[in-house]
Amino acid sequence: GSCRKKMKSPADDPETYARLLETFKKHGIRYFFYIGGNDSMDTVLKLSQYAAENDYEMRVVGVPKTIDNDLVGTDHTPGFGSAAKYVAITMKEILRDVSVYTTPAVTIVEIMGRDAGWLTAAASLAKPDLIYLPETAFDPEEFLMAIENVQKNHPAVLVAVSEGIRFADGRYVGEGLGGRKIDAFGHVALSGAGKVLEDLVKERIGCKVRSIELNLPQRCAAHIASATDISESVGVGKAAVMAAINGKTGVMMTINRVDDADYSVYYDSENIEGIANQVKHVPRDFINAEGNYVTEACIGYIAPLICGEIFPEFEDGMPKHIVI
Repeated sequence: GSCRKKMKSPADDPETYARLLETFKKHGIRYFFYIGGNDSMDTVLKLSQYAAENDYEMRVVGVPKTIDNDLVGTDHTPGFGSAAKYVAITMKEILRDVSVYTTPAVTIVEIMGRDAGWLTAAASLAKPDLIYLPETAFDPEEFLMAIENVQKNHPAVLVAVSEGIRFADGRYVGEGLGGRKIDAFGHVALSGAGKVLEDLVKERIGCKVRSIELNLPQRCAAHIASATDISESVGVGKAAVMAAINGKTGVMMTINRVDDADYSVYYDSENIEGIANQVKHVPRDFINAEGNYVTEACIGYIAPLICGEIFPEFEDGMPKHIVI
């Protein structure tokens, strides 16, 4: 199953923690594996501390899983490779479509990524013209000039933007539509960065322009999952079980890269206190000086993670999904 419950501190919500502890004791639960991203690792931290403070022996282990790839302490996260593969393939297919026309046009593709631009960076594998990540301030004037420069060489311009791109003053570009909406975790609910930029290009450049929001398919398009990603998902899960059996608690499992040239990984664990509530950003040396593309080092980091294909079983021409 899945949940979207933000855990408060035990001091702020003692009833929930008491009920959890009662449930753990009732069913004799001594091993607790929590799979997810930043908010999930915050839960691992709180539960492991609460169990220890209440003298209940339970191994609490975080297992990383987020398409955002923004967990610190691990080279990358399960889910990212498959989502990156979807983004790269979709961008490549869009590029094939827009490149057949001779009329000047701009296509802006908005990709998930509130605070970290890893998923948008994966668009680089398809070689679009421009890429904008949240890690660098977005300048509208420089954006327009970059588009005009690209159009000097070919009419169709393909741009990838993170949903979380910000102006220099820290405002999200996507906040321009519908005002500030807050989700269950207290985050600004973003949408519309691509649409804002579409309107900007239409007004200032005047050529044909469209924006595309990839939206949910980025995280659920299992029909083109990365075999590397699936293999590592199983590997880190097995490592989590072994770590718990060997007495580890209050940790998150990590995937550690051995070598880019001959890609391989090993699994380890890190103390959850150094991971929870932190964000791993795309490093500055992975982004070009102009802030409108990524470097070869970034492409080299992402490329091995999308390798290999895992195809689901098909029935009557449609993927057959497992329902638990």
